[in-house]
Amino acid sequence: MGGLLATGCAGGADDGKGPEGKGSTSTAPAPTKAQATVPAPAPTALDFTPDPKRAPKTEAEARRLALAVVAGPDAWAPGYVKRTPYLSDPDYWPVLGANCSWETGTRPADVLASVTAYSEIPATGGKGVLRVAATVTVHRTESAADWEMASTLEEALNCPDQKLRDGERITGLMSLGNPFGVGGNATAHDAIREGGSYVNDAVKGKQPYSWYQSRLGQVTVATVVKGAPGYQEMNGDTITGTAQAQVQALVTMLQRAEDELEVQS
Repeated sequence: MGGLLATGCAGGADDGKGPEGKGSTSTAPAPTKAQATVPAPAPTALDFTPDPKRAPKTEAEARRLALAVVAGPDAWAPGYVKRTPYLSDPDYWPVLGANCSWETGTRPADVLASVTAYSEIPATGGKGVLRVAATVTVHRTESAADWEMASTLEEALNCPDQKLRDGERITGLMSLGNPFGVGGNATAHDAIREGGSYVNDAVKGKQPYSWYQSRLGQVTVATVVKGAPGYQEMNGDTITGTAQAQVQALVTMLQRAEDELEVQS
């Protein structure tokens, strides 16, 4: 995920080649000592300075921020539209039960607000309905947001097979955490990539399942894709159109959160 996030911000992937694909066969003269340049050191901290005065402190302030940050269909890619209902209920809070089944719980006291926006690509041209969602959660403190990241990382370890609802489940989940500076993560204080298979009893076969989550200060953002027939599988070696849209939506939310929370110049 870290590498994908870096790609999402940079707008392109490095293929490992020099300019125009030239390697050691280039006939250009070797640089002299005076011409040689020293590579810039890798950043050791996220370039983000939060403004305490802009940090939401009430549920109303947190919900306003969450609605300003959450990714709608336009943040994904052309072809995505709003699902019905489009936004989650203000009090909605999912909880993974001891039986590895998702249930509706009570929003924790350390969470000021949480908003999920549901989008999709309608069935077309022999392809199934591709459903995606984006979630923004605003915590009272940065440490509370950090704790949510740790809990999310453990969910796949404790429950590699999870029931979403009747007729829907995800299986074979694996998760990977990348704090800033690890695995190419240069966009958030912390990041998680979770992947597995999505099974819907109404659809034949298994589809890819992908969950990305990042933390910026007291805010966490997440994007999820439940695959559908006709869409190329999302894997760790290639960025398909679907996976690229997922990264784009996540990075868009991180940039919006920065704009809402950082010190104004």
